[in-house]
Amino acid sequence: MKLREIRLKSTIFLLFGLILSGCSSLGVEPWERDLLAKSQMALVADPVEAGLDDHIYFSKEATSGGRSFAGGGCGCN
Repeated sequence: MKLREIRLKSTIFLLFGLILSGCSSLGVEPWERDLLAKSQMALVADPVEAGLDDHIYFSKEATSGGRSFAGGGCGCN
């Protein structure tokens, strides 16, 4: 019985260690930053088009928050 408990505890400890080590490589490495700094990687590729889209969203009746809310005062979502 005692050997079984030791095996169970060691297995749980090993699995916990594997789970924790799976998150150790999160993030951007220094040699990858040049690729992420390119203009093609931006969330908004064309700032003029994004400004026009924001103007349309803010101009709708009874909307607030721009891109984060859908629909207008007409009841459509």
